Amino acid sequence: MSHNSFGHLFRVTSWGESHGPSIGCVVDGCPPGLALTEAEIQPYLDRRRPGQSRFTTQRREPDQVRILSGTYEGRTTGTPISLLIENTDQRSRDYGAIADRYRPGHADVTYDLKYGLRDPRGGGRSSARETAMRVAAGAIARLVLGEAVRIRGALVQIGPHAIDPSRWDWDTVGDNPFFCPDPGTVPVWEGFLDQVRKAGSSTGAIIALEATGVPPGLGAPLYAKLDADLAGALMGINAVKGVEIGDGFAAAALSGEENADPMRIAHGALVFDANHAGGVLGGISTGQPITARFAVKPTSSILTPVESVSSAGEAVSVATKGRHDPCVGIRAVPVGEAMLACVLADHALRHRGQTGR
Repeated sequence: MSHNSFGHLFRVTSWGESHGPSIGCVVDGCPPGLALTEAEIQPYLDRRRPGQSRFTTQRREPDQVRILSGTYEGRTTGTPISLLIENTDQRSRDYGAIADRYRPGHADVTYDLKYGLRDPRGGGRSSARETAMRVAAGAIARLVLGEAVRIRGALVQIGPHAIDPSRWDWDTVGDNPFFCPDPGTVPVWEGFLDQVRKAGSSTGAIIALEATGVPPGLGAPLYAKLDADLAGALMGINAVKGVEIGDGFAAAALSGEENADPMRIAHGALVFDANHAGGVLGGISTGQPITARFAVKPTSSILTPVESVSSAGEAVSVATKGRHDPCVGIRAVPVGEAMLACVLADHALRHRGQTGR
């Protein structure tokens, strides 16, 4: 099985399965001399960690990261950084009853059709458990970008219930279990998800991302567009079915005048009066905030029986027991932030290599 790496100069290769003894990744291309210990990585993993509220999977994983290589006396050496997280709370028996059945909405059937075998325990390699390593790599990417670049994410819709954008407050995102920037929507989501969970079902979500302090010039106009790489990185997250950069699909309803980002010179500097483009024009960053949104489908592992087939071609009904997120979009917020960080770090290093800046 190939294609376990992403990035060019800042390159991440992950390994491991959901119910194996551990998961890990290798981060290659990190410049030397950056201050890096487990303490710089762990806070980001703690935000993605399961079992922190009744609204996420109750699998209890501490997700304690270990740095195995690439540092000396607390600083990066420029060599590959190897990271490891042990799996401590697997319950493989939960999947015994459906080991030969394809879960609708999952990668079970396509994985089996491609490779001729699969690991039924939590999806094996295709499990969202792997995203913990993307979050760990994203923490290192943030160090590469430096403190001037700030990356943030928020959940803006669960099921049919969207936030009120006029009440957006970034300071409240860390004060609730949903990464919600609108405190007034929190109780609505709580009641809705309690109903979804008790029904043995699941629901989808939309996540918004923002990166400020990104310098102009990252990306290239043809085959290394910054927004194209970002879209690919976000689409590569488990359960993601749609990505928007800037106004995204809403731009289709705008006129050319409405969609334009007017420019002017103020105090000797170029200033934009709007940001419909999401901080990217012609595949190159403008210096404005990079903005993106991505949609996450409902969790496919549900208690409600759904018609399917077995590996032997028999008609079966599948109800997935075990511990699963009623809305996987909640824990996708730090994963989306991490992928944005990795893409920006990769492009920052490419830009430095091409221009010397």
